[in-house]
Amino acid sequence: MTASAPSGAGARSAHRKAIGLSFAAAVGGFLFGFDSSVINGAVSAIEGEFELEATVTGLVVAVALLGCALGAWGAGRLADRIGRVKVMLLGAGLFLFSAVMSALAWTALDLSLWRFLGGIGIGIASVIAPAYIAEISPASIRGSLASLQQLAITVGIFGALLSDQILASSAGGASEELWLGWEAWRWMFFVEAVPAVVYGLLALRMPESPRYLVAKGDVGEARSVLASVLGPQEDVDDRIEEIKRSIAVDEKNADLGSLKGKGFLGLKSIVWVGILLAIFQQFVGINIIFYYSTTLWQAVGFDESQAFLVSTITAITNIAVTFIAIALIDKVGRRPMLLIGSAGMAVSLLTMAAVFTQGTTTVDAAGESTLSLGDPWGTIALIAANAFVVFFGATWGPLMWVMLGEMFPNRIRAAALGVGAAANWLANFTITLTFPPMLSAFGPAVPYGMYGLFAVISFFFIWFKVSETKGKELEDMTEDVRHRV
Repeated sequence: MTASAPSGAGARSAHRKAIGLSFAAAVGGFLFGFDSSVINGAVSAIEGEFELEATVTGLVVAVALLGCALGAWGAGRLADRIGRVKVMLLGAGLFLFSAVMSALAWTALDLSLWRFLGGIGIGIASVIAPAYIAEISPASIRGSLASLQQLAITVGIFGALLSDQILASSAGGASEELWLGWEAWRWMFFVEAVPAVVYGLLALRMPESPRYLVAKGDVGEARSVLASVLGPQEDVDDRIEEIKRSIAVDEKNADLGSLKGKGFLGLKSIVWVGILLAIFQQFVGINIIFYYSTTLWQAVGFDESQAFLVSTITAITNIAVTFIAIALIDKVGRRPMLLIGSAGMAVSLLTMAAVFTQGTTTVDAAGESTLSLGDPWGTIALIAANAFVVFFGATWGPLMWVMLGEMFPNRIRAAALGVGAAANWLANFTITLTFPPMLSAFGPAVPYGMYGLFAVISFFFIWFKVSETKGKELEDMTEDVRHRV
């Protein structure tokens, strides 16, 4: 069933309200991107500050991702119990605490702990923002509004890289003192406190999800919220009835209310589709570009300031191409864009892998090896890396979160989204932890060739297993995961 679209001035006003709420929820995405990438500019300084080996450095960077997995796993279930807005406030508090304590860290061990707690906040934001946006958005613009989450993530990544560059440049290096006797890398973490406070204040003013309200019996409040985002009263009444019917059917069929099914390891097939979508989004190696890009470009011959600049340009590119997804997702559809993204990423990544085989390695007096790329290979590597970011940012970056927010039946949406997001973070952890030793042992060609292979596999996964969800009401989502043309 598809509700008729509201029209006229009332519809435009309602859409503006839905857009405003979506932007507010997406601030969690900004913190998601900022917190996960702020470590980029601090990696080398932290490594020197605490005298860490490459594997330990990878663990300090990646430990936050374990917290992300834990936060994502629990966020959906907690949101079903206490509501979406209260869980947003919890995430904001964790972001704030992590920012302050990471700046004050005195050992690699306690820094890892504060990063882990911040990771829980990221995991919460990764689940709650797409779920909330999907639940307050009209079907006709749901894809575009859900894409705001990824746009906010990319802006957060850019904000982190830009602030890292400004702070490091002001101090003369990330490990140099800046203000109050603190090194620049400590300020990199501390500045996150500002958006964390903003996120908390916005959450205090946001209405609860209408689907949560109906499930808890507060139909009057749900009607008020829906009226503000949908428009005419008759559409609101129809939507309330649709939600009630959906909840009644789900509660009558107890099995639909859980993730258990006849699929692999006892999970529903639709849950596995979500898990694999989330895993493939990370196994193409996108976050290596944003966590280690400064270190990577230094490894191929750029000095620290040049590497920061290249990383910042890449982040700006990521923001710009997200607007492509916002413009096309509700017109072209999810599946065609994912297929194009997989093909483009595969070509870009395999090109990077091939280019890195042309580098030369030199060893200095201290035994440190440095990879350098001569002309034209350095230029080709930069073009391929940014092409990869373009294809990812315009397709898989936002669309994976859109799909997780809308592909599941109502009763399992929050829990299944949590499982998918947890899988995404565990995959992120795996890639992030394994990259430094792989880079050290084999150079960049091997890991980027592996990421390219996963991009190829993701194309066939979308082709055979993922259904289109464009234009469907959330109440109409089923467990049908068969391929549709």
